[in-house]
Amino acid sequence: MRTTVTLEPDVQALLREASLRSGKPFKRILDDAVRTPLKAGQRTAAAPVPEWPSLDMGAPLLDLTKAMALADELDEQRR
Repeated sequence: MRTTVTLEPDVQALLREASLRSGKPFKRILDDAVRTPLKAGQRTAAAPVPEWPSLDMGAPLLDLTKAMALADELDEQRR
């Protein structure tokens, strides 16, 4: 497909430099520069969600069944 794209001068210079370094045609360098991030975006969208390990931390050192009542009591003492 043929289309017209307006490139910023610095982008054009970077593409031309890459074309000269690699010996590949300008069109191929431009196609690769556009294609690579687009394909990478497709892969990351389907990336699996990591599973976080759960660890047994043992029994609590304090009885936390009435933790909110204790916090309220401490707040009252501070006032």
